[in-house]
Amino acid sequence: MKHTLGKQERLKSRKLIEKLYQEGNSVKAFPLRMIFLQTEHTSKFPAQVGVSVPKRNFKLAVHRNRIKRLMRECYRLQKAIVYHNLDKPYVFMISYIGKEEWNYDELFLKMEKLLTLFIMETKHTKDEN
Repeated sequence: MKHTLGKQERLKSRKLIEKLYQEGNSVKAFPLRMIFLQTEHTSKFPAQVGVSVPKRNFKLAVHRNRIKRLMRECYRLQKAIVYHNLDKPYVFMISYIGKEEWNYDELFLKMEKLLTLFIMETKHTKDEN
C-alpha cells in the first residue's frame, strides 16, 4: 500500500460534509474526534477523510495549519488500519478538540487509538445489523 494522501482520498464535497455532520456517528480519543458515516462517494478508495481545527481554540492560522498538517501526516502513515478493515465506503472528518497543541509523537499514538476505535465501532454496528 502506498503511503499517500491524494486528492481522491480527501473529503472535499460540501454535500457529503453536510450529510456527515447531520447523520454521522462519532468516536473520541482526546484530543481527536472522528465523525464518520457509511455512504457512497466518488472515490475509488474505501474512505475519504477531512481534518479540521476550530478557530475558537487556535486564533492564529499558522497554529491551525500546523496541527492539520500533523493530523494528515499521522493519518497518512496509519491509514492501512482503516483500509484493511473496511468493506463499504466511508467518509469521515477528524477534528482536533484540544485547547493546546500536542507534539507529533503523542498525536501519532492518539490517531492510532482513534482509528482502532473507529474500526471496532464499525464492526460493532455491522454485527448489530
